[in-house]
Amino acid sequence: MTKTIHQEVVFNANPLRIYEALTDSKQFGEVTGGAPTEISSEAGGSFSCFGGMIFGRNIELVPGKRIVQAWRVANWEEGIYSIAKFELKEQDSKTLLIFDHIGFPESDVEHLATGWSENYWNPLEKYLG
Repeated sequence: MTKTIHQEVVFNANPLRIYEALTDSKQFGEVTGGAPTEISSEAGGSFSCFGGMIFGRNIELVPGKRIVQAWRVANWEEGIYSIAKFELKEQDSKTLLIFDHIGFPESDVEHLATGWSENYWNPLEKYLG
């Protein structure tokens, strides 16, 4: 488990708007096409999205700045959690999202890297208009 996924994406919205879309259950459900979603708004709280296929705990939540999650896929072996970190940096009227994902099974690197784009960034871009 030594691979890292690093992605940088620019969104046409301010950092707080991106933060809210990623941490609000209703909004994230809309972003991802209506799949059941439950996201706690507190550090230490749990989250579940894509109908329970992805779940974990919020480690750090700094509105408009940072989200850090202990993140896992339902079909991973019990006890395996990765760390997903979303850094939000304002750039004029846009936001640079700097994303790092570590600690996942090495065999999943390509699937996860593609999945972040297809299931998070592309739908979020469409949602934001």
